[in-house]
Amino acid sequence: MRHEILFQPEFAVVKVMLEPGESIRAESGAMMSMSANIALDSKISGGLGKMFGRMLTGESAFQTTFTANNGPGEVILAPNLPGDIVTVDVSQRALIVTSGAFLAGDVRMDFKTQASMKGFFGGEGLFMSEISGPGLLLLSSYGAILPIELAPGQPYIVDTGHLVAFTSGMGYNLRKATKSLIGTVTSGEGVVAEMVGPGTVYTQTRTISSLIAMLPARG
Repeated sequence: MRHEILFQPEFAVVKVMLEPGESIRAESGAMMSMSANIALDSKISGGLGKMFGRMLTGESAFQTTFTANNGPGEVILAPNLPGDIVTVDVSQRALIVTSGAFLAGDVRMDFKTQASMKGFFGGEGLFMSEISGPGLLLLSSYGAILPIELAPGQPYIVDTGHLVAFTSGMGYNLRKATKSLIGTVTSGEGVVAEMVGPGTVYTQTRTISSLIAMLPARG
C-alpha cells in the first residue's frame, strides 16, 4: 500500500494511495479528504469484544474502512492533535501502542487489549493495544515522534506522558522518577517507565497533560 506523510513533524497528515479493491482501516473521524470513488464503511471491526477493547484503550468504538472502487483512489488522514505520524512494521514483531496513538492500519491487522500500569500510576489511559499482522500501521502523536533503539539488556527511562509505543516483549517497569517524595515534587517528574531492550521505544516530544494544564479553567 503506497502512502506519503506530509507536513512533518508539526502538522502531519498521511495520503494513502489505494489500488482498485484495496482498503485501509482508520480511526473514526480521521478522514480529511478523499477521492470520489472511495467507499466508506463504518462498523464494529472484530465483533463486540474487539469494540470494547478499543474503547478501553481510548480508541473509537467504531472504525472506518476506506476502499477504492472502480479504479485507484486516495484518502488523506489527519490526527486529532497537531503532531507527527510514523509508519511501523509489525509483521515480524507486535507493537504495544498507548491510548490514542493508533491512526490507521491494514484491515488484516489484529488488535489485543491489555492493562496498562502506566494508566494507574502515570495519569494516562488504563489500557494499551497490542497490534500485529501484515501491512501498513500508522501511529500519530502530539508533537514529533522520536524512535529510540535499545540493545539487548539496555535500560532506558521515559516519562510516561511521552511514551507512544514500544516493541512487544520489552521489559517495562514503572517507578518514581526520584527516590524521595521531595525530589519527585521539585523535579516536576512523577512516574517514569524503565524500558529494557532489545526493541524500539517510540516517544513524543509533547504531552497531553501539559497541554491540558495550559488551558484556562472554565468558570
